[in-house]
Amino acid sequence: MGIRIIGTGSYTPEKVLTNQDLEKMVETSDEWITTRTGIKERHIAADNQITSDLALEASKNALEAAGIGPDDLDGIIVASFTVDRLLPATACILQQKLGVSNKCLCFDMQAACSGLLYGINVADSMLNFNPGINRMLVVGAEKLSSIVDWTDRTTCVLFGDGAAAIVLESTDDTDEDCMVASNLGADGNYSNILQIPAGGTAMPMTKEALDQKLNCIKMEGQETFKLAVGNMVASCKKALEDAGVSIEQVKWLVPHQANYRILKAVASRLKMPEERVYMNVDRFGNTSAASIGLCLDEMARGNMVQRGDYVLLTAFGGGLTWGAVLLRW
Repeated sequence: MGIRIIGTGSYTPEKVLTNQDLEKMVETSDEWITTRTGIKERHIAADNQITSDLALEASKNALEAAGIGPDDLDGIIVASFTVDRLLPATACILQQKLGVSNKCLCFDMQAACSGLLYGINVADSMLNFNPGINRMLVVGAEKLSSIVDWTDRTTCVLFGDGAAAIVLESTDDTDEDCMVASNLGADGNYSNILQIPAGGTAMPMTKEALDQKLNCIKMEGQETFKLAVGNMVASCKKALEDAGVSIEQVKWLVPHQANYRILKAVASRLKMPEERVYMNVDRFGNTSAASIGLCLDEMARGNMVQRGDYVLLTAFGGGLTWGAVLLRW
């Protein structure tokens, strides 16, 4: 058994926040942001848009591309750390908004920016080993603007909102199996370098916590950069080694779109030519669990991948989490 991708979809909100806009909000400049991150603009959700709304639009686009309806799904996984509510799962809310009536399984995953890769791996296992589960929707969706400190120029320039969805289907044709190899990892010893301090049982939300903006992303940038590059490179090399595939055989490297410097460093260490590294960080910024899916949907709709192409995905996020997935398109 194996799985194949039968549809992709994505969605970004209409509002675009440019570097020039940020110059009016915080002490920064277009030059400062561009030279350090490669980001020129990002999309920001409306106040009345929530994460499940973003996920809904991406999911509808993916289902349309797959040529199936909501009731053809046997499961929904939503990867996000900006969920609608702590309870219930955003996947259940998405199920209701899609109008799924067959009571398919639904749950959320939280692996930060690595969430979509974790979700693909879980869906692969469920499609392979659970009779009756034939199609699953995996969604990465984030409204990061809701947990950004807009007075902190080191973080607020990085993030954007968006969602991406992939429809996976089981297949007994090994030639159709898109999952070639994967490698996932985490290291909780570094959990404090990229975190949201308040809002959980360790630090319940209080007025004092809100006043100190402890409900917002806090990041130690230099340490995060070093660990991101090292772990993404190691994870990619392990996945390629397990598959017996060389980096020269890979058509596209699709890294999590954190910032241009990280993407360039990962490509350099893997000896992957920059023209075969897919990047859209300049247009969307860091959209966390949505970023790789946004890339894949653009690539699929732009006919940039052909049947049989090797596509290497890699990501890194808070936790710390990381992973690599080698796909055969």
